[in-house]
Amino acid sequence: MSEIKTILPRKAWLRLWRIFGLANAASVALSVVVTNTIMETFSNGINVQGLIVAIVTPLLLGGPMMFVLLLKHEQLRHANAQLRHMASTDWLTQCLTRGAFTHGVTRALSDTAQGGALLILDADAFKSVNDRFGHDNGDEALRLIAAALRDAAPEDALIGRLGGEEFGIFKAGADAAAADAMARNVQQAIAALEFRPLGQACPLSVSVGYATSAEEPSLAGLYRLADQRLYGAKVDIAAPAEQPAPPEQTQAPKPAAAA
Repeated sequence: MSEIKTILPRKAWLRLWRIFGLANAASVALSVVVTNTIMETFSNGINVQGLIVAIVTPLLLGGPMMFVLLLKHEQLRHANAQLRHMASTDWLTQCLTRGAFTHGVTRALSDTAQGGALLILDADAFKSVNDRFGHDNGDEALRLIAAALRDAAPEDALIGRLGGEEFGIFKAGADAAAADAMARNVQQAIAALEFRPLGQACPLSVSVGYATSAEEPSLAGLYRLADQRLYGAKVDIAAPAEQPAPPEQTQAPKPAAAA
């Protein structure tokens, strides 16, 4: 979402009409009570004509104004909801922003006695994607990765973009076994993505580090431990490529044939 939508959704219209109906019913009831009180002061109470006037008058005079006020209020409420969503959602990946993700994890850790697991994920060799295919294709890769994370992670998990090509997943109540299963699921989902920038096959993968609240109860401790394990996973991936190639073996010269 990159701009404020002024058209109200169906749910907002239903709420508007419900409030409008209740407000009109309350105003009509109040009008009847007041009219009857006044009529009893000067006569024997409200008659049929007085009852009709008491019902129609607030509907004709106050109804349109009340509808306009309620409509403007609902539009303002809808716009504020969109602003809150835009402020907490990364525009590119539609994941939570780092601030919204951190706030959500902190609240989850304080609200549940079960704790949870935090996963930190980083796209492998992502700089080469931008260098080879351009930043627009790099953005598309991030969108694909984010969509795969949403599909592979549990439905109630928090998913945020922490910066660049780094993402975070938090699942309340998850232990180490559940965190390991989540890590494998998201890695398999991302490895299965078909990403063909400029018509060339470009496989995507992520490295994952995770930690549980049983190891570190605070968000800062969780993040530090998960980040350390992510760094270890990155080192393990890079290590085979950095090992020097074995020296070429040369064949010993054949002995000269006897004359």
